[in-house]
Amino acid sequence: MSQAYVIEVSNQTAGIVVSDNSGFCFFSSERAFDSLDGGYFSSARAAERAARALVERRRQARTQPASTSGI
Repeated sequence: MSQAYVIEVSNQTAGIVVSDNSGFCFFSSERAFDSLDGGYFSSARAAERAARALVERRRQARTQPASTSGI
């Protein structure tokens, strides 16, 4: 029997994970999480951590100053 869980990050639905013999497969529901789509995780919690890490990396990239190389 499969298990399925909704993954939410920062009040938005990132996607769902569905268990099978290989682990938990992630299906994105927002473009922002498409890089995780089709990925396998050992648990639903691991998929949630990956989605949260993705949001945090993007947040940090937006707040870092632009590179001044090439000047």
